[in-house]
Amino acid sequence: MVEQTKRGLGRGLEALIPTDFDDSLLVDEQERIQKLKLTEIQPNPDQPRKHFDETALKELADSIKEHGLLQPLVVTAVENGKYSIIAGERRWRASKIAGLSSIPAIVRSAKELEQLEIALVENVQRVDLSPLEQAASIVRLHEQFSRGYDVIAKQLGKAQTTVVNIVRLLQLTKEAQEALQNQQITEGHARAIISFKDKKKQLELLKLIIKNKWTVRQAEQYVVAHKKGAKDTETATERAQATTTPETKQLASALKTKVAIKRTAKGGKLEINFKSDADLERITKKLLN
Repeated sequence: MVEQTKRGLGRGLEALIPTDFDDSLLVDEQERIQKLKLTEIQPNPDQPRKHFDETALKELADSIKEHGLLQPLVVTAVENGKYSIIAGERRWRASKIAGLSSIPAIVRSAKELEQLEIALVENVQRVDLSPLEQAASIVRLHEQFSRGYDVIAKQLGKAQTTVVNIVRLLQLTKEAQEALQNQQITEGHARAIISFKDKKKQLELLKLIIKNKWTVRQAEQYVVAHKKGAKDTETATERAQATTTPETKQLASALKTKVAIKRTAKGGKLEINFKSDADLERITKKLLN
């Protein structure tokens, strides 16, 4: 019996393909690697990624000159003895800059690619897959199989916005990704954190959520407070912890004033607003009657 691999990120292909997948497609992988001329390889016209950073390509080219191309491309045969890139266009471009004439590549048939894509789709639908693992699988479908998020959404039976939101989880800081993976925060918390593009603010909100055991709603209110002009963390935190519930709305209606719950790490307190001493006396009488 094969020992079950511990769940988590960074497990390579096994993290993205179910354990019951027909691995006959993957055996003898070393024998499947071929040396192909760069002139025989062409980009996939349906590749979603159109822009490649020139500076980053130059850096990769320098590395290839020194160490060689360590990871082969994945290609499929097309017409006129050519091969279309499935994965590795950036490496192919850098190899051209480095002056290589040939590079290692794994040649997949159309049938193999179809089965790999089906396996990925089925994998994303697994109930035991974490949100970050789902995101990694969706990105692979998008980038390596040239599938738009609208197409992937249809394959998964999800709304396109849902698919895009899952992928956005990969924009989390390393600390937030670890917290999500370890279930210290929920996917809802994670989406609130991503609302901040600034990594420092992301980390700040993450710490507040864990320290104060904030609900998703409180995390969202913190973000809103910041975006509405709260100048410091303390002010935004106060606004996040002052929440309304159906009960506070009932009280507010009965007392004719604003009522809010201010959450703390342990419990919280009920805040009832009054405008003057006379108003306080009116509210007191209402409560005591």
